[in-house]
Amino acid sequence: MQEVIPTRTLRDGLDIPVIGFGTGGLKGMDGAQAITSAIHNGYRLLDTAYNYENEGTVGAAIKQSNISRTELLITSKLPGRFHGYDDAVHAIQESLFRADLDYFDLYLIHWPNPKQDKFIGAWQALIDAKKWGLIRSIGVSNFLPEHIERLEKETGVLPSINQIELHPFFNQADQRQWHEEHDIATEAWSPLYRAQDITNNSVLQQIADKYQKSVGQVILRWHYQIGTITIPKSTSPQRQIDNRSIFDFALDYEDMEAIAELSSDNGRINDQDPAVYEEF
Repeated sequence: MQEVIPTRTLRDGLDIPVIGFGTGGLKGMDGAQAITSAIHNGYRLLDTAYNYENEGTVGAAIKQSNISRTELLITSKLPGRFHGYDDAVHAIQESLFRADLDYFDLYLIHWPNPKQDKFIGAWQALIDAKKWGLIRSIGVSNFLPEHIERLEKETGVLPSINQIELHPFFNQADQRQWHEEHDIATEAWSPLYRAQDITNNSVLQQIADKYQKSVGQVILRWHYQIGTITIPKSTSPQRQIDNRSIFDFALDYEDMEAIAELSSDNGRINDQDPAVYEEF
């Protein structure tokens, strides 16, 4: 029997698994089969987005899985071009139509788009959509502390979670600390960096050899020990199993420190700085 993935409780009371399944790029029949495989391999948190253009694929996979909807937690995200209040409300509804769902468990603003400066209206739409029963928990993605402070100042509501780029080469220690101080969960996108690149890192490989684990398992265990929720993606059923099989070992202090030293200020994968980056 597969070990149940541990959960953590968000500030609004929603319990979510500490490891979910990312679906970016998974489309069509092949994508639905990969997502269904992940569900059968024990994943219960699925992460999609309006701009992934695969919410329908996720919805199809849910139906194919024959797992009760109430056992699954589905995340989607609002794109930058719909940050106005009315546009955001319609986009949330459209996301639900695409996925053929009655509600999302978690819905995020995908990027703050500070040049547009419309994310407050988008946040109010998420607040209202939660009141209407369309969303169980609301959060953000790629928001800096300055953006989140504005959300609280102008609406009185803090996000339950902030999904940010986070991996050993860019560990976001200061932002994670700020989240902790404000009771906001940290979720990592691209938690394994570029898998084909990071698996060749000698420091990580030495640690993996020490524990007789893969580099990917070491990285995901590192995320777990620093308190990060992760959403790794793989189309391989075996790798899906491996990615969630990280609870039978623990990294020691020296290994955690060695991984921390891999981080750098310019470690972003595509140099997408939320202070200036605009997503549409």
